[in-house]
Order: sequence, then C-alpha cells, then structure tokens
Amino acid sequence: MTKTLRIVVDTYTFIARLETELAPQSCEAFQQLLPFHNKIIQARWSGEAAWIPLGDLKTGVGFENHTSHPSPGELLLYPGGFSETEILFPYGHTLFASKMGQLAGNHFLTIISGHEQLKALGHKILWEGAQEIAFVEDNCDFIPL
Repeated sequence: MTKTLRIVVDTYTFIARLETELAPQSCEAFQQLLPFHNKIIQARWSGEAAWIPLGDLKTGVGFENHTSHPSPGELLLYPGGFSETEILFPYGHTLFASKMGQLAGNHFLTIISGHEQLKALGHKILWEGAQEIAFVEDNCDFIPL
C-alpha cells in the first residue's frame, strides 16, 4: 500500500508519495518527525529549489536512492556530512550542491498531486522569502501552520 503525505505551504497543497521501497530508512526517519513543521527558504547553491535546514539533526540514515539531479517534485533528505542535514524541495531545474560542492541526497518523497503549483511556489519563496511548511499524514485533519 502506498503511503502519502500532505505538504502545505501558504495556499499551496501537495500530496507526496513516500518512496518506502527505494528509501526505506529515510522514509522511516522522516515519519518519526511527523507532523513536521518548519520554514522553507530558497536554496543558495542548487538552482530552482528550496530547502529546509535541519542543522545538526541526526537521522541515523546513510545514503539510499541518492541523487544530485532530482526532478521537480522529487524531495531529497540529505542526512548530513559535508553540509548540514536538510530537505531539498526542487521546483525546477536543480543540481543539489552546497558551498562545499555537489551533494547527493536521498530521494524519499515524490509529489503526485499539485505538481502544477511547483513553479508558483518557487516564485513565492524566491521573491517573498521564507515560508511556513507543514508535512502531515494525508489522512490527518490537523495542519500545524
């Protein structure tokens, strides 16, 4: 059975599939954080992507299903190492990187509904700055924004 999450940023709502077969450890680690509420900001080095800095959060996850070239709507969990732990949220052309150079993150979530809103979300984050973001189980009525 496919497990999905609802992602809400301002007026934008997305449904995302957890990639449990390809990135089981990353999915499990992230599900432990639900409901997850944070800020999403424009990525500095990765192109058309936003990111959620997680600082020194220890996920206990290594690399699995990792990539440097996610497509729009393929969210990555970077478990830390060369840069801080983070979630990358690509909304357009992306090459995942930090000031240390190219990185690879674990593709653990894929947007399956709301894909047509990605460019508008990216424009909002780029021009209006940090936005509140919430990840909840898709069947959850509570959205902590």
